[in-house]
Amino acid sequence: MKEATLRQILVVTDGCSNSGMSPVAAAALAREQGITVNVIGVIDKSELGEKGEREIREIAEAGGGLCDIVYPQQLAQTVQMLTRKAMTRTIHQVVNKELKEILGDSGIEELAPDKRVQVAGMVDELGEKSSLNVVMLVDTSGSMKPKLSAVQQAIHDFSISLHSRSGKSRMAVGSFPGKQKYLDIRIPWTDKVEQAHQLTSDLAMSGITPTGPAIVEAIALFEQDKLPSSLQERYRDEEENDDMNGSLRDHVF
Repeated sequence: MKEATLRQILVVTDGCSNSGMSPVAAAALAREQGITVNVIGVIDKSELGEKGEREIREIAEAGGGLCDIVYPQQLAQTVQMLTRKAMTRTIHQVVNKELKEILGDSGIEELAPDKRVQVAGMVDELGEKSSLNVVMLVDTSGSMKPKLSAVQQAIHDFSISLHSRSGKSRMAVGSFPGKQKYLDIRIPWTDKVEQAHQLTSDLAMSGITPTGPAIVEAIALFEQDKLPSSLQERYRDEEENDDMNGSLRDHVF
């Protein structure tokens, strides 16, 4: 099998979205483009609440990714763990799909135990050698302010972990809401760890949390700063309907 380029968006937030299109719909748009959306909810003394936890699960499910809810001190380890798990799961899905084309509907379950071990080894090797592009989206609403030092450390540690891979890796970091638009690019595509400090420089905290629009604008980073034409009209329709309704729409997939 050929080594692939795995593309992920990682959302780090501590609350519910309250501006713009549904983040669940945005995650589904990302998945259509072959981008996995993972979500980490960061809690301090206060809890996310049932609504926040449900939104995190639904975003990850729609984006084909994984989610977790952690305390700030667990964030750095969770970022690395979640990213690696999502990579492995994506490769497993690709491998199993190809096996089903060869073996029929039973796929990997049809293999003898020793062959399954070989497949698992191949998945691990592909996960190590495949290229990985990750955009980390950091919620900078007012309640996230005391957690930003943990986010900054997580970015630094994650960058180091990317260097340990044999495959080509790069990351970008954006904060939402932005000053002029939904998402500000704090760290453009890079493989250098020294830029982690840029997250908190000249940062304006805000009360709104436009998670959905931020995810959509992150998709454009994978498409060389332009939203795919197939998504432009759908995104515009979502925003127009959102303006008319004055609240987030419900989406069923």
